[in-house]
Amino acid sequence: MNFENKVAIITGAGRNVGEAISCALVAEGAKVALIDNNQERLDRAVAKASKAGSGSAIGIICDVSSSEDVQKMVSEVVKAFGGVHMLVNNVAVTDRGVNVLDLAEQEWDRVLDITLKSTFLCTKYAGRQMVAQNEGGAIVNIGSTSGFHARGNATAYSAAKAGVLHVTRSIALQLGQFNIRVNSVSPNKVGSPVGMDEEPPGRPRKNVLGRGAVPEDIANAVLFLLSDKASFVTGIDVLVDGGATVAMSMD
Repeated sequence: MNFENKVAIITGAGRNVGEAISCALVAEGAKVALIDNNQERLDRAVAKASKAGSGSAIGIICDVSSSEDVQKMVSEVVKAFGGVHMLVNNVAVTDRGVNVLDLAEQEWDRVLDITLKSTFLCTKYAGRQMVAQNEGGAIVNIGSTSGFHARGNATAYSAAKAGVLHVTRSIALQLGQFNIRVNSVSPNKVGSPVGMDEEPPGRPRKNVLGRGAVPEDIANAVLFLLSDKASFVTGIDVLVDGGATVAMSMD
């Protein structure tokens, strides 16, 4: 796959899946804007991505739940690279272990704003730029198997990821007329858990293939959906879960 002269925005790019996607795109010649809200983490990811291949990488600090911040971020990307051709809405945070009866409204809002609202905002403003360029484009939203089944320990996160899956289909319907394809990829327990820099030892995983996923597994699927090889693919979700969803159905 060749992404030479293509410009990509990757949210939540400072670690794990976002970092892997950024490195993979730079390796294929893309110009990549890594978006995160932590400067130290972002600097480390940009340095790694910059060494990954023939493309280039910049880092931009952004609150992706803020309309003003997202508009400014897209403008910075256009100023630096001349346009936007690809967007990966990857950023997410989660609630953990709190029953809905005890879940704080502020925590619900935080998870939905960062995980779901950011997908709307980044798509809106990056999408406007793609339409203005009249060159088509590709958007990939990172879902989760948590969007498919009930979880007793992550009420807001499950709701947000289910929303990501459905908004993907809605946006695909709307942007197809501009030759902008919109798809999603749904992983299961990849690398370190959401919001953590390290993977806890002995983290339980159950899937058909019998191994844990690594960020590069997700990056490979995302690159396919962003590429011309998927030029007739839009409005779908690709489960990259090692058969975890199948394993759940076997219980």
